Amino acid sequence: MGNICRSPTAHGVFQKMVDESGLTDQIEVDSAGTHSYHVGNPPDSRAQQTALRRGLDMSDLKARKAKQRDLEQFDLVLAMDRDNYSILEGYTTAETHDKLRLFMDFASDQWRTREVPDPYYGGPNGFEQVFDMVEDASRGLLNHIRKNYNLR
Repeated sequence: MGNICRSPTAHGVFQKMVDESGLTDQIEVDSAGTHSYHVGNPPDSRAQQTALRRGLDMSDLKARKAKQRDLEQFDLVLAMDRDNYSILEGYTTAETHDKLRLFMDFASDQWRTREVPDPYYGGPNGFEQVFDMVEDASRGLLNHIRKNYNLR
């Protein structure tokens, strides 16, 4: 929503996986929110603390609002939940609609949900769970990209 919790966590986790796989020059990673109330702000301090405990520094990320251009520029645009999916769907055209997916579409079957919960109003355990979910889905996403875009 505001691009300060779930999306920057996914951005940071996935970027790290892309870097470690040697695909940095072939995969562009970005994140954005569907609302503009945090534009220019860094990720939530709780998200950053969770990431730092797991060896990931997200302090360089800044919130921005998604634009219709994102669906034209990127091969995939991933929403964290159905509410954000619906908002992003309003940006799609006939040519770009198939690019929009839920992030958890790429997760393993260990999760009982296809949505990443918003940890903003919860306690620190929510940020830990989001990080676990994002790591799992990021592995699946990287495998999907390698297979469907012929990257090694």
